[in-house]
Amino acid sequence: MPVIEIRSLDHPGVEIFSSLTEARLRNRLDPANGIFIAESPKVIRVALDAGLTPLALLCEQRHINGDAADIIARCGPDLPVYTGSRELLASLTGYTLTRGVLCAMRRPLPPSVASICRDARRVVVIDSVVDTTNIGAIFRSAAALGIDAVLLTPTSCDPFNRRAVRVSMGSVFLVPWTWLDTGDTSSLRSLGFKTVAMALTDRSVPIDHPALCAEPRLAIIMGTEGDGLAAGAITSADYVARIPMSHSVDSLNVAAAAAVAFWQLRTTL
Repeated sequence: MPVIEIRSLDHPGVEIFSSLTEARLRNRLDPANGIFIAESPKVIRVALDAGLTPLALLCEQRHINGDAADIIARCGPDLPVYTGSRELLASLTGYTLTRGVLCAMRRPLPPSVASICRDARRVVVIDSVVDTTNIGAIFRSAAALGIDAVLLTPTSCDPFNRRAVRVSMGSVFLVPWTWLDTGDTSSLRSLGFKTVAMALTDRSVPIDHPALCAEPRLAIIMGTEGDGLAAGAITSADYVARIPMSHSVDSLNVAAAAAVAFWQLRTTL
């Protein structure tokens, strides 16, 4: 492994960890060369287990023979490992590294909606959710509670955003996901799904309604943090459902609501 000690912020090769924005890392114009950053040894291990390709490591010196030793061994002898003092690396990245390790990885090309929904029975549609913490938390619940695939509208946050990846604890690598090109969920009907919009309306049924749990294939639509789902998404859904609540509370944070919905609407057949 080529361990490269850096002593300045402009050392060649470390720009992927410092000067490139999330948008530039994603590289919409050339998706095959997109990059994302995985943070912390645990998350990096999950990514490697999922078959993702590492490009470079940024590691505090004390972790080279510690928390990162097995990761470095797995990545092979040709992967550059940049290292330096904790203070220098924090200055480089703009934040203190979680557990002292970052890994730049090749972003996989997104699969088609049809391919990840082919054998799915429960999917979630994330519509215009922009908070990275919420995206990461939704993915973690999806992985834990039996969601087979995640679909995101173009106005939603990128699941491979560094913070979203970290909050998900690597769950973004465990559940198949892709983008809905137009944000229109009606195409899911042609794939055999009924849709349920999570929203408070006059026609909302409780989330434990027997008809919902009996659906063999169901797409659960979760809306944005502030205004919830758009009217069009609600009216076009086959069902509208609400989570019964107490003490005059009318709603939950979207990540908390998603976890409740995933658990209640999981397949039991």
